[in-house]
Amino acid sequence: MSALPLAFLSPWMLLGLLALPALWLLLRLVPPRPRRVDFPPLRLLLDVVAKRETPVSTPWWLLLLRLALAAFIIFALAKPVWNLQPTAAAGSGPLLVVIDNGWASAPDWDARVQAADAAIEAAGDGGRAVALVASADAPRDIGLVTAGQARERLRVITPEPFDPDRKPLLPPIDKLIKTVPSTEALWITDGLARGDAHAFAEGLKTALGDGRLTVRADARSARGLAAAENQPGALTVKALRAEAAGSEPFRIRASDLRGRTLADVDGRFEPGARDAVATVDLPVELRNDVARLEIVGAKTAGAVQLLDQRSKRRSIGLVTGASTDVAQPLLSPTYYVSQALKPFADVREARGQGASQAVEAFVAEKLPVIVLADVGALTQEAHEALSQWVKNGGVLIRFAGPRLAGAPEDDLSPVRLRQGGRILGGALAWETPQPLASFSPNGPFAPLTVPKDVTVNRQVLAEPDVDLPDRVWATLGDGTPLVTGVRQGKGLTALFHVTSDTRWSNLPLSGAFVEMLRRVVDLAGSNPPSKPQEGAAAPQAAAGARAAVLAPTRTLDGYGAFRSPPATARPAPAEGRPAATQDNPPGFYGPVDAGVALNVLAPDAALARADLSGLDVNVSPIVVAEPTPIAPWLFTIAAVAAIADSLIVFLLGGGAALLSGRRAGTAALMIAAAGLALAASAAPGLAQQPPVKPAIDERFALEATLSTRLAYVQTGDFEVDRLSKAGLEGLTQTLAQRTALEPGSPMAVDPAKDELSFFPLIYWPVVNGAPTPSPEALARIDAYMKQGGAILFDTRDALTAAPGVENEALKRLLAGLDVPALEKVPDDHVLTKAFYLLNDFPGRYSGSPLWVEALPPVEDGEERPARAGDGVSPILITGADLAGAWAIGANGDPLLPTSGDERQREMAYRVGVNIVMYTLTGNYKADQVHVPALLERLGQ
Repeated sequence: MSALPLAFLSPWMLLGLLALPALWLLLRLVPPRPRRVDFPPLRLLLDVVAKRETPVSTPWWLLLLRLALAAFIIFALAKPVWNLQPTAAAGSGPLLVVIDNGWASAPDWDARVQAADAAIEAAGDGGRAVALVASADAPRDIGLVTAGQARERLRVITPEPFDPDRKPLLPPIDKLIKTVPSTEALWITDGLARGDAHAFAEGLKTALGDGRLTVRADARSARGLAAAENQPGALTVKALRAEAAGSEPFRIRASDLRGRTLADVDGRFEPGARDAVATVDLPVELRNDVARLEIVGAKTAGAVQLLDQRSKRRSIGLVTGASTDVAQPLLSPTYYVSQALKPFADVREARGQGASQAVEAFVAEKLPVIVLADVGALTQEAHEALSQWVKNGGVLIRFAGPRLAGAPEDDLSPVRLRQGGRILGGALAWETPQPLASFSPNGPFAPLTVPKDVTVNRQVLAEPDVDLPDRVWATLGDGTPLVTGVRQGKGLTALFHVTSDTRWSNLPLSGAFVEMLRRVVDLAGSNPPSKPQEGAAAPQAAAGARAAVLAPTRTLDGYGAFRSPPATARPAPAEGRPAATQDNPPGFYGPVDAGVALNVLAPDAALARADLSGLDVNVSPIVVAEPTPIAPWLFTIAAVAAIADSLIVFLLGGGAALLSGRRAGTAALMIAAAGLALAASAAPGLAQQPPVKPAIDERFALEATLSTRLAYVQTGDFEVDRLSKAGLEGLTQTLAQRTALEPGSPMAVDPAKDELSFFPLIYWPVVNGAPTPSPEALARIDAYMKQGGAILFDTRDALTAAPGVENEALKRLLAGLDVPALEKVPDDHVLTKAFYLLNDFPGRYSGSPLWVEALPPVEDGEERPARAGDGVSPILITGADLAGAWAIGANGDPLLPTSGDERQREMAYRVGVNIVMYTLTGNYKADQVHVPALLERLGQ
């Protein structure tokens, strides 16, 4: 140990001082002394005054200055530092040094090592033996060694990426102290209360007895991260500190698995706060790439939060086949699904689009998961795009419903479905609702507990098949499947055999519903088998059943940097989030695409200083003076000396006389005038852009929206279109005369190009031989129906058609639409009492039933349930030629006769009034709340 607080980082440069004597001789000999030669004519110059004089030899003080300059440079190149030594530990007995080497010690580890090294060196100078213990190492017997051996051991100790468990150290320490009772202890702690710091200090003090315990603690540099959550809007993480000090800024860096920085965000601890929340605002696609969050500059494993697949928010497209109604969200088929998915996924609901349009849009956006809630038929283009998307790795989740139950068989269901389904109280029915019985051990729901409160009163049955048992993920009490799934190419298709709302079961109200959806969504992006078999059940790994334990892949060291797993690392459990220990250091466990992340700090962690009050211990901060480099000062002094030497040489060489004769200002500075470049010609004016044709014709939109209008579809058949217009004109006049509605003149629409959402009702006469609408037109029609619009299809063939909806042209037209299950208008339907009381729905022809969307069956005495879209059926079908009965000429007379008398025409007008009132008011007339008030008013 040096007596002076001065050290040299490059002491070998001091050998240059040996060259100073040679430099002295060199300076004395250069330049050589001038030789004196007597020349007689020089006497003539005695009276001439010399203007410049040069000394005969170099002055001694100038030589000394130059030697000092060389010495300063040599000392500067030796890199001297001024290093104040810490106070040495006093005492005569052995010294026990306990140093915390957990994650919290990493930021100022060098200072802790210096403090321990100084204490050990001081003990060695006093001839004392030393015992060194690292708190994060495995406990073992402690022996006394020399100071030199302890210092060698100190150099190999490094911070570990977990909280030290100090309690197991007390027995070997107590054993050592009993062997050498005069032992004194120095505990260099991280200053945090974690790891039972108070209990360890109390046990250490008890073991020492009369021995002195010195504690050096400093938790000011401890910073941590916890509770990283990928929320719907942004990624949030909680920053922690141990002291409730003043305001303090910090910076969070988000990076991916390759170490590429994705974002840097600034946060701030408020005065008196020990935690602060930082928000990383990134698009969900980039947020899903974030694998590591860290406090910039903290350099500790506790300041790092690792994110795995469980933290990713997948974008999920949600499509429904039912009509939407934002005013009644609880009745929406997608309400419960969206609420269950939002905690762990970004849900994108299809707004203003039909099912086929929404599916094609979500496939084009390459979403990993798409949910179809009671979607029956899709257009051929949408079906092919969705099928290819599944084969490429997408996860399709389907929910049953009336549309799916009545849809034709397709290849986007895990199993073949029986048409119609099974209903409580009907054919193939149960006497009582069936409970959820079990989860398949090979499915993704295997680790879940079967809920006891889930019951099902209606389902879509699966046809018996040899592959059916391998595709069942959840089973009801009678053995029928509730959830089925199958691997298709690289993707997966899952089907819930009940609706996504509470019409068929109370599963959406159960807490198990959220976990079931989460586990199916987690399958998105899982590696498929090397040779996937079409139609085979998803393998256990792909179905979400992980191994019991996962081997470490990449772990953190104490400074928060990635490293290869140490030899002591063991596999971690796949389920749950265990605490980081020596056996399970923080890092990634398992495969990269399906592993889990283990962090130092739990989501509910907090940092606090260790409270050692009440213990008779000497607690002091870790103070290690930083070495001060002296080389910059020496270089500065050498530079000043060099400038002084140059000035002295200049003056001794006659520089003063030279300066006096020089004229000031003879060398004037030339100022270069920076000429401006030629003025750039004015930028040419922007070319006149051709007007962009709006997506919606403004004139058409104004005409359709300034007043409520009915619309009819142009078929291309002149006579049919003429009668359709005349029929709607007659109905419009009737509505204006008999109701409070004053509609405008009817308008013709082309579904392929016109906006349909302006009209509450569209009349569509079906013409045999008419071309099938294009996929784009079908998508627009489907979107119109899903958004609450109603289309009245009139086949006009009541006299020739067989009972039922058998018109071939209509069947071709509806094949590309997602049509719900249909039924004849029941006696208690709103259409029978929307304005007039009706028993049948005649037009120009009588006897043709009116078909509407089928409502779910109800028990005797119960009212029909309310539905989304105000209960308006998006589709109505008749063959009665209603427009032919309504059609009037310019003079107001009917254009066509009816198959009956004029009473039939009057009833046809009433049917039209009821249909229009039904589309405008929905299920208002089905509301029985106002019946007593209405009856009371009628009685008055």
